[in-house]
Amino acid sequence: MNARPTTDDQTFWDDIEGYCGGLSYAPGEVAELHISTRVDRYDITIERWGAEREIVWTASDQTGEFHAPPDDADSEGCGWPVSVEATIDPTWRSGFYLVTLTAQGAAPDRATAHAGFVVRGDASNSELLVLDTNTWHAYNTWGGCSLYTGGTKVSHARPFCRGILSRPEVERDDRKARPVYSHEEPDADGAIFQAYRMERGYPSAIGSAGWFTHGRRFVEWAEARGYEFDYAVSSDLEDDPSIAEGYELIVSVGHDEYWSAGQRNTVERHVENGGNFASFSGNTMFWQVRLEQGRRGRSMVGFKYAAHRSDPVIAAGRPQEMSGMWGDPVVGRPEWSFLGAGSAFGLYHRFGQATARGVGGFIVYRSSHWLFEKTGLGYGDVLGSDDGVVGYETVGCPITFDEFQLPVPVDRVDLPEALEILAFVPSSNLGVGEYPASIAALNDQGDLEFIAERIYGSTSDDNLARARHGNAVVATCRPFGATGGEVVTIGTTDWVWGLAGDAAVGQVTANVLDRYST
Repeated sequence: MNARPTTDDQTFWDDIEGYCGGLSYAPGEVAELHISTRVDRYDITIERWGAEREIVWTASDQTGEFHAPPDDADSEGCGWPVSVEATIDPTWRSGFYLVTLTAQGAAPDRATAHAGFVVRGDASNSELLVLDTNTWHAYNTWGGCSLYTGGTKVSHARPFCRGILSRPEVERDDRKARPVYSHEEPDADGAIFQAYRMERGYPSAIGSAGWFTHGRRFVEWAEARGYEFDYAVSSDLEDDPSIAEGYELIVSVGHDEYWSAGQRNTVERHVENGGNFASFSGNTMFWQVRLEQGRRGRSMVGFKYAAHRSDPVIAAGRPQEMSGMWGDPVVGRPEWSFLGAGSAFGLYHRFGQATARGVGGFIVYRSSHWLFEKTGLGYGDVLGSDDGVVGYETVGCPITFDEFQLPVPVDRVDLPEALEILAFVPSSNLGVGEYPASIAALNDQGDLEFIAERIYGSTSDDNLARARHGNAVVATCRPFGATGGEVVTIGTTDWVWGLAGDAAVGQVTANVLDRYST
């Protein structure tokens, strides 16, 4: 443990580390903090992070104790004892709570670590915001591997790698789809992002996932304008299928890539029963995962690209549970049947060689739709390009044009009825050698080859072209017909970056929230 780790091995980068016993708690429950530190004394602060940051609980001068992480901490958890307990006061509002751990006497750049949890609500608000915590865990490299660096199982019972929950804010250097200003050349190789994170000891995950990257931007904007939500995390929707009861709208933001079957069942049942779902997210619902009990806490299983070859549920006669693409024929439950869009039809924008000089915004086609009310946008206008709201990952739809030169979905039996494409922009998949240096691509294939093989049946030239040429969409649909609720898909991870400064981006978001709020 004496050698310092690298930026993509975050295990005890800092001199204090910790995690919460649960990802979410109800009022009155006890948040258990599992802490390990190299120093003798440390301090704790818990604050609710909304439009403002409000400190709700502190503990000073706690006795420090070091607990080494097991060799399999990444997959099975740390198993550290409970160091501190904090009771969730009933007066604490539903929301995300950041836990800051400060090691007394440690070097300033190694003295602070963060954990976090959600306080759940009681359906007193009409809208439920579900934080994409499954994706946070998929990218987390603390303790060894993530699902991107060789792991097929990642534990919830370990610290998050640094920067995912909190870090200093910068303008654009920490973004994987860095906005391109006038007369600038795009950073297609990700060199600026790489330099930013390496100089500060952050993993590449900070450009893809986490509370700081996506969720807090949405929450800061929304709560400052008077919107109130109840909060939950990804796994809550599996643990309690009744959690959606009483809400008009479930909201997802950022990079909501990893969904368990139980989570998806809860959301789809909500919409089938007349509720609504809004996705301000890219690469949404791409991978199916399974939540299991590990040796030292809950873990999430995802075989991903190797699932059709290696996931043991196939041999066990349960192929629908395969932890690969939802759109894989083995699973047979494509995300686009619910969302009206999927990343098989467009995954990257302004990322690597994927539309490196793309417009960075959505081109509006159906400007008279309620989604664009009060924006001033007309046919052919571009929404959100100044802030690069389209990128780095997206979802798209097979598109053709009607007699009025307006986009309509290609007739496919697995797309929802009443799917209406309101805006779109070209987006692309990437093959080997086309990714920026800021991402670790597969050695033998990229997403382009994988999607061509699994969705279209082979990597022929025609199928590679089908997989490459896609789009990112803004769309609405009713996946369960007239008796069900609506689904709104704004298919990009980077939508939240336009909220603070682009009035039209904010107005579109407000139009969605207002439509379903009581």
